[in-house]
Amino acid sequence: MKKKEHKECLSALMPVRDTLDIIGGKWKILILISVWEGNKHFREIERSIPKISTKVLSKELKEMEINKLITRTVVNGFPVRTEYTPTPYSKTLRKVIKELQRWGLNHRKEVFGR
Repeated sequence: MKKKEHKECLSALMPVRDTLDIIGGKWKILILISVWEGNKHFREIERSIPKISTKVLSKELKEMEINKLITRTVVNGFPVRTEYTPTPYSKTLRKVIKELQRWGLNHRKEVFGR
């Protein structure tokens, strides 16, 4: 295989870097899966993801809203509630996340034999 030039390498790396900036980290994909599975309210999302703190969940939800992965809606009533729903744009990540899940299962078998 021919070694790539610096410019070619950067053009391959930049889109991956952009993607990792948006969905990288310990929590974002887990939050997205939780919202996809129907958890709409903050506490539902929080309870569905073991060990996530309230502060971290709040920060991640704000970033995900900025990046158009979720929509935040305030529902008037008593009490006022906030709902988080996945955007159609977020669903373009389904194939990627499914592949990550498949790879993780195979990796677990490779490393731990299960």
